[in-house]
Amino acid sequence: MDKFKKVRLNILGLSYSQTQSGAYALVLAEEEGDRRIPIIIGGIEAQSIAIKLEGLEPPRPLTHDLFYNFAATFDIQITEVVIYKLEEGIFFSELVCIHNSEETRIDSRTSDAVALALRFDCPIYTYEDIIEKAGIVLEVSKKEASKSKTQGKPITKYEKKSIAELQELLDEAISNEEYEKASEIRDEINKRDREEEK
Repeated sequence: MDKFKKVRLNILGLSYSQTQSGAYALVLAEEEGDRRIPIIIGGIEAQSIAIKLEGLEPPRPLTHDLFYNFAATFDIQITEVVIYKLEEGIFFSELVCIHNSEETRIDSRTSDAVALALRFDCPIYTYEDIIEKAGIVLEVSKKEASKSKTQGKPITKYEKKSIAELQELLDEAISNEEYEKASEIRDEINKRDREEEK
C-alpha cells in the first residue's frame, strides 16, 4: 500500500452529530471505494456547505462566498483541496491556489476547505494512510445518501401547500437566512417536480 497515494473524495452528505450538540457530521466518501470519512464540523460551516449542496442562493454573500468573490476579483483560483494530516482526531487541510501561474498552499480548517471546494468547483483529496486510519465502511443506499444531504428529516408540514405558496415560503426563508427551513421547502418542491415527471 502506497500511503502517500492521493485518494479523491466526494461529499456524501451532512447529518446531525450524534456525539456533539449543535455540531454536524460531514461525510466524505472515496470516489472509487466504500470507505467514508465522517468529520465533525460546526453549524455555520455546515450551513454554508448545505446551501451549496441544495443550490440555494443567500440574499447576501456568506463568508465563503465573500472569499470566492475576493479571489475571483484578483484572479486567484483554488485548484484542489487536500486533507493532508490527521492528528488527535483533527483533520488538517490545505487549499492549493494558483495566481499568475504560481502555486501556493494555504492551511485551512477542513470544514472551510470543503465549503470553498464547492464554490470553486474543485476536487477534494486525501492520502491513503489517512483514509486507512479514519475511513469506515458504511452500507449506504443511494436513497439514504440523498436523504442525508438534507439532514434526513422527513418532510410533512409542507405537503398541503401549493407550489406558489411553497415558492413564497422559500423566498422568505432565504431572505431571513433560515437555510435549514429553505432546504426543507426546496426538497418538497423537488419532490413534487419528480412526481409530476412520473
